[in-house]
Amino acid sequence: MKFDPKKTTARMGLISLALALAASTAAAQTQVTITHSSPEDSHFGEAAQAFKDVVESKMSGDFNVVIQRLDNEREAIESVQFGSQECSITSAGPLGNFIPETRVFDIPFLFDGYDHARGVLDSDIGQDMLGTFNNYGLIGVAWMENGFRNLTTGTKTVNSPEDLKGMKIRTMENEIHMRAWNAAGVLPTPMAFSELPPALQQGTVDGQENPVSVILANNLDQMQNHLYMTRHVYSPGILLCSLAFWDGLSDDQKAIFLEAGNAAKEADRKRVSEDEKAGVDKLRERGIEVVEIEDREPYREAMSGANASFDEEFGANLIKQIREWKPQ
Repeated sequence: MKFDPKKTTARMGLISLALALAASTAAAQTQVTITHSSPEDSHFGEAAQAFKDVVESKMSGDFNVVIQRLDNEREAIESVQFGSQECSITSAGPLGNFIPETRVFDIPFLFDGYDHARGVLDSDIGQDMLGTFNNYGLIGVAWMENGFRNLTTGTKTVNSPEDLKGMKIRTMENEIHMRAWNAAGVLPTPMAFSELPPALQQGTVDGQENPVSVILANNLDQMQNHLYMTRHVYSPGILLCSLAFWDGLSDDQKAIFLEAGNAAKEADRKRVSEDEKAGVDKLRERGIEVVEIEDREPYREAMSGANASFDEEFGANLIKQIREWKPQ
């Protein structure tokens, strides 16, 4: 083939132009990092992907959403609050250390079931709560969920709340949860989720409590022998963004991020519902003993010693309003 310097020069010029355009496009994109604490194939993983899909499809390439796993949820919230990352999906448990008002949702036996819990969070009660986040350098984009928490143990068995007395149970770093477990005679052992698997393997704690979706996605059944369906606490999640990042968005962009948050919420709830239905059978197949708690009243009563402090902290009227919420 005969060498043609003119064609070679033209070809190199086209390549240079393409590279320059690509670099310009990349430079024009704003990277948005969103973290969560669960595997990619999980309720939080699906929520993060739904969020990414909406933002990137609606923004015409203006934003590049990068999904990362970060097990330490307290660290994730701090990073969003300080503005070192844009967004995060986390459990609401550690959130109370940053926004004390949200702890009301952690009260044991506050919600009757998923319809009740989701309805409250979608109502003015939940939305008004999101409105308080900006006082703490955060934007509450949408409520997520982990689901109802259940107890698992290793070698120890639980036939009644009396058997819980003296047990060391891992809890989230959440004062409301710890107060309720203390009332039941448990020795609550708060630790970050990243520290839980080795603690279970080494016998540092006798058990832990998490929703079925979390137990399943993180293979916690491999380190536990018994699952008790206590459904003692509904565990919300939250999609947070940095206030500084949010203030830099236009009104149209904010509307799209809120739409993405709603898509994430729906994907999250759908997966939690699926895991709740199929997850128990799957856990049984894996070999963990699953015990349905038909009468939860003894467990409610065991934790009721903390109720007076909850009324004092959050107001008996608000708690009553949540307990008695009905769809309009």
